[in-house]
Amino acid sequence: MAYRSLTGELAAFAAELKFSLDPFQEDACKALEGGHSVLVCAPTGAGKTVVGEFAVHLALASGGKCFYTTPIKALSNQKFADLTERHGRDAVGLLTGDQSVNPDAPVVVMTTEVLRNMLYAGSDALHGLSYVVMDEVHYLADRFRGAVWEEVILHLPPEVRLVSLSATVSNAEEFGAWMETVRGDTAVIVDETRPVPLWQHVMVGRRMFDLFDTESSDQKVLVDEDLVRYIRHREAVDRMEGWAVPGGRGRGGGRRMFRPLPRPELLARLDEEGLLPAITFIFSRAGCDGALAQCLRSRLDLSRDGDADEVAAVIEKHTGDLPKSDLEVLGYWEWREALHRGLAAHHAGMLPAFRHTVEELFVKGLVRAVFATETLALGINMPARTVVLERLVKFNGESHAELTPGEYTQLTGRAGRRGIDVEGHAVVMWTPDVDTSAVAGLASTRTYPLRSSFRPGYNMSINLIDRMGAEHSRALLERSFAQFQADRSVVGLVRGIERNEGTLRKLRSQLGDDDFLEYFQLRERIRERERSIERQGRTDRRSAAVAALSSLRRGDVVAIPTGRRSGLAVILEPDASPGDPRPLVLTADKWAGRISAADFPTPAEPLGRLRLPRHVDHRTARVRRDLASALRGTGINVPRHKGGRKSRAADDQQLQSLRRALRAHPAHTRPDREQLARIGERYNRVQRETESMRQQVAATTNSLARTFDRIVGLLEERGYVDDGEVTADGRRLARIYSEADLVVAECLRQGLWRGLGPAELAAVVSILVYESRQEGGYLGVSGPTEPSRRAVEATIGVWSRLRSDEARHKLSPTREPDLGFLSGIHTWARGDDLVDALLAGGDRGNPLSAGDFVRWCRQVIDLLDQIHNTADDVEVAATAAKAVRAIRRGVVAVDAA
Repeated sequence: MAYRSLTGELAAFAAELKFSLDPFQEDACKALEGGHSVLVCAPTGAGKTVVGEFAVHLALASGGKCFYTTPIKALSNQKFADLTERHGRDAVGLLTGDQSVNPDAPVVVMTTEVLRNMLYAGSDALHGLSYVVMDEVHYLADRFRGAVWEEVILHLPPEVRLVSLSATVSNAEEFGAWMETVRGDTAVIVDETRPVPLWQHVMVGRRMFDLFDTESSDQKVLVDEDLVRYIRHREAVDRMEGWAVPGGRGRGGGRRMFRPLPRPELLARLDEEGLLPAITFIFSRAGCDGALAQCLRSRLDLSRDGDADEVAAVIEKHTGDLPKSDLEVLGYWEWREALHRGLAAHHAGMLPAFRHTVEELFVKGLVRAVFATETLALGINMPARTVVLERLVKFNGESHAELTPGEYTQLTGRAGRRGIDVEGHAVVMWTPDVDTSAVAGLASTRTYPLRSSFRPGYNMSINLIDRMGAEHSRALLERSFAQFQADRSVVGLVRGIERNEGTLRKLRSQLGDDDFLEYFQLRERIRERERSIERQGRTDRRSAAVAALSSLRRGDVVAIPTGRRSGLAVILEPDASPGDPRPLVLTADKWAGRISAADFPTPAEPLGRLRLPRHVDHRTARVRRDLASALRGTGINVPRHKGGRKSRAADDQQLQSLRRALRAHPAHTRPDREQLARIGERYNRVQRETESMRQQVAATTNSLARTFDRIVGLLEERGYVDDGEVTADGRRLARIYSEADLVVAECLRQGLWRGLGPAELAAVVSILVYESRQEGGYLGVSGPTEPSRRAVEATIGVWSRLRSDEARHKLSPTREPDLGFLSGIHTWARGDDLVDALLAGGDRGNPLSAGDFVRWCRQVIDLLDQIHNTADDVEVAATAAKAVRAIRRGVVAVDAA
């Protein structure tokens, strides 16, 4: 395609495209050719990647190199295929955690972590690098992986031009200002125009309405009047029916009558309206599977004549290597039937091969309706004509919370396929709990600020010291986006301090002479002393509770006095950890878990003893049931709660002295004392607020550098850093990239994993990787074999001692080991069938999902690979390599993207 206004390499690049460049794409490409780095923020599907592809073109044209980074392997594979088709196999390479294709090519696609590791290692591949594309750079807000993006931005050589591609964020200018600070001249290109217009709808029963009144001339956002009127009518009808039905009267009568439109009918309705393909977001895996099952039970068939052969070919391409013996347990035949009917689910619990099949079929238009969790909205290229939201509330890991405007925008951003659809559609399913005004607020708000998640950790700190020394490392951390945002927040605090100081001067003048101020400060000292006595009482009570918990022995029966777990409990595993003992218990109502001093307002006392078997597998329901029955059969009763505690204030001499001084003060007898007291109390309140803001300013300024100094202090104590230099143990730590990096390094240094077999090592390593979806974490020391039990116990001991050191150094604690996957990975690594491994890895009799099983297996493989490459012990390194081969088979090896 010819461009008259374009010159140079941009004209040559644009001539190869099958479409015209949008203004924002043209502006970004011109800035890039002009020698600037660029930050491009635009909605999903707007075509940001064209700018990244122009960076590739510039690198090839100038004989330089370009690294194209993405956040996930699936996107890396997708981009590798696109660039290879355009530039040829010799020009493009791929580097992910487990794939290396043509790594010396002038253009290499990789995950962001691979580039970070290259920078720390000082890789020769960095020589001649002229451009780096960071796709989905807004991932730096991710609390688990976000720091990697900032590490790359900070460490890249200054001569490298950076192309940062981000979803629409509301603080793009702030992010761009930081980029300019650390990378030099950076052009910020923001485009908020969706490439395909989005229409918002609400489905009430079988009727679909526009959400907004598009004909209104009012500047305000107005909800469609027909929608409001129909909902009122519907609620009135439901209320009447609720009163008419026996038992319908009273609380929630009308609400009980409401039934949402069944999913097969909803999809059939969308098909009639020409609104397929559609993605229905359901915020639970079980909900997605249930929705698909509901459609399969109906007669719904969204497939078209002539699709069957192509669907079968795509299924075979992705799943042909799956062992035939595993197909039944994977639910293959039901999944295949759904695909042939144009239906699918998509969530992280599915086998990766199944997910990738669904993605390809959906993009090709062969699957026309997908039920998905919100993970589909992150990164994966699966646009639809319509997005359906069944609910506007989701579980965020701790509680059920309403969708934020940013989340709503991200989900509905999938609606509308550029070059295919004239418009996209978002449909919210109405229920009596849905407030249409709130939906309108979500749909019309464009607030999605980018917040840095950058925090120094052990691996990052040791690599920084090794590359540039502690002093330069501290300076680099102070240049991070996290510190940039923190420093900007200080501006508001300083203004607040100045305002408060003016208020204090006015209040001081109202109080008159200093006598009154002295009197009110005396009052404040009395209040503070009373609070101090109460705090000391709480501390003493906690210390007594900690000492009592530490002294408990296996088999002791105690009474948990309050909370959900109140009642009798038997100690299964004592814990004498200093400061925070957490013994493992089983309660009379069959709950097994760890308790802490917080569960005991008064110290725990043994009420008796229960004889326990030598080995107690508290993960087994039968064992818990039998032990709970034995506990109830002891005849031990829960003692009655004792009366209140005696106040310490009456015996405190300092408090009594302050009270006497208050009564003797001249201001105590003034008739206007209480009127002035109110002014004095406000004075003290503003003074406290001002002091708090001063402390916040002090804590915020250089906060990352202080955390870094604490980490260095801990690493020096443990011999990873010596007099500012990284030791041999430190260099091993520098090559371990894991949430539990220091625990892994300590276990290798102490030889705790020596003598284990491949399956045993995989099991032990899994406790530092796995994270249960259910509350509870690890429940006691266990293992499938005696050597693995000893290794697990030793590993948890390393973590426990590290936790104590972290508390002393005021550092965030390393995540607790989790034994939930130990049996599952051991079963698989020793060669057992998939069905046995899924059952062993499950919980409460429910098997682990195949997708989760594969994901955790691959994460264990990743850590085992690191152990193989970093362990000084030849035996441990060889065992890790054998463990990797034992795990990488069957479903784990298929479609490993």
